[in-house]
Amino acid sequence: MLYLIAVLVGLAVTGAIMLVVQLVPAASEPIRRLEEMEEGHLAVLAKRRREDRARRLQDLLENLGARVEGGRSDLPEVRQFLIHAGYTNPTAVPIYLGGRVLLGSIFAGIILTFIPLLGLPPLGALFGAIWGFLFGWTIPVFVVGSRVKKRQKEMVKALPDALDLLVVCVEAGLALNQALVRVSEEITNVSPVLGEQIALTNLEIRAGTPREDALRNFGERTGVDDIRSFVAMLIQTDRFGTSIAQALRTHADVLRTKRRQRAEEASAKTAIKMLFPLVFFIFPAMFVVILGPAVIQVYETLSKTF
Repeated sequence: MLYLIAVLVGLAVTGAIMLVVQLVPAASEPIRRLEEMEEGHLAVLAKRRREDRARRLQDLLENLGARVEGGRSDLPEVRQFLIHAGYTNPTAVPIYLGGRVLLGSIFAGIILTFIPLLGLPPLGALFGAIWGFLFGWTIPVFVVGSRVKKRQKEMVKALPDALDLLVVCVEAGLALNQALVRVSEEITNVSPVLGEQIALTNLEIRAGTPREDALRNFGERTGVDDIRSFVAMLIQTDRFGTSIAQALRTHADVLRTKRRQRAEEASAKTAIKMLFPLVFFIFPAMFVVILGPAVIQVYETLSKTF
């Protein structure tokens, strides 16, 4: 009987503990939800603060760029340069120019602040400020230029695959416009940039722009010579009524050959590019490992002799 009572008491205690464990999370569930709601509210507030700071900075850069924009005669070239980099917003040009002015002013101010601490004359500080302004003025050019090269390189690599897809779609019976729509959807997995540009061309055609003009805009937006030649081939084929599929297949073979030649050229340059790391990093380490013990022994021998 005592053993039975002990077993029943143990089971009762175990059941009570399990009940408490089950009830505690249920009681704390509203508190946890309130904490999650508070964290979400704080995250939303932080995001709004970041957006407000970004908007104020954008307004500042746009106002600075608008003042500089009026005295420049190369605005079409600057706008085309930014379009090649993917900045198609109408305010991209003043923001770009404002960023150049702001960065130049920041670097000039830093140099004017720290050069007098080094004891240099005022003329040196003035020249340093000028060089700092020029350095800050040119930084956005290199940043945007690197973005342009990256986008164009991606499109050049994916263009032969896009032409192969276009050939398949055209030979399957699709019209050229519908084939472009299908290619823009499929090629996005390989090159989002090229898919986006083809999709913009499709939107222009749907909006009523003549296909010839939309294709020319496609070539001008990208700034890639291979795409411009592809656009010229499509326009010529459309004018003379020749077979689009055969022309696309021939052009795809040409682009694929050019891509293979670029790869062979890059591989041929590898030996020359490896020369500088070999000379400045690998050979000195090898000389230290091979000749180091011998130099130590010669030094010890000569020190004992003399």
